[in-house]
Amino acid sequence: MTEHVLIETANGVLTLTLNRPEKKNALTPEMYEALGDAIDNAADDPNVRCILIQANGDMFTSGNDLATFAAVNAGDNSRNERRGASALIQALGRAKTPVVAAVNGRAVGVGTTMLMHCDLVFLAEDALLTTPFVNLALVPEAASSITLPARIGHARAFSMFVLGEAVDAKKAEAWGIANAVVPLSELRATARKAAEAVASKPPSAVAITKALMREPERYLARMQEEGVHFSAQLKTAEAAEAFAAFREKRAPDFSKVS
Repeated sequence: MTEHVLIETANGVLTLTLNRPEKKNALTPEMYEALGDAIDNAADDPNVRCILIQANGDMFTSGNDLATFAAVNAGDNSRNERRGASALIQALGRAKTPVVAAVNGRAVGVGTTMLMHCDLVFLAEDALLTTPFVNLALVPEAASSITLPARIGHARAFSMFVLGEAVDAKKAEAWGIANAVVPLSELRATARKAAEAVASKPPSAVAITKALMREPERYLARMQEEGVHFSAQLKTAEAAEAFAAFREKRAPDFSKVS
């Protein structure tokens, strides 16, 4: 449990609120684990028929704390960010309970890839989705190398992954990432109304429908495959240059990296 994830259950909806606004909701290992445990536990809780994920502050999440990645690159094996991330990623991959997301502001990295595992996604008008993995000399995660191309097509997904293309709320809706774009002032109410509507439906019919629409074994296998590459890339010279450039607020130079 962590103060940076608020957990509440009401009207059949388990609400998980990212609560680290002073750090743009950058995800720590403890946050990943709290979110993953809550999602896993929901499957056996008769009081939970839908999960709603939202965030306090002006940003959904800035993704991983790059200082942690840099520490791994520098050889600090005690900073195993992938262990924490896997808790959330794998929980989403095997989730039996429907998941609704309410996204405001920027959603970086896993903040975007996790949406591919959500059943309903609502975006505020200020939402901006990015997956800058390659810019950081890393690779996609959360089975997004499968789920994002399946959702929006190879060309668009490649542009997001490799060129770091940012996708605004209207484009995300048009591409099928989100169900609707609403004013920020209406985001939480809209998402909660949808979550409570899901919770009011026949639970077994909902669960079976969700299961039939997904391929959890394939997703989990791809997560493992991506994780091997991600962990290896974290320790490369490419990543060292990317993290240094970010820290020094300059453009990275990969021309001399082999």
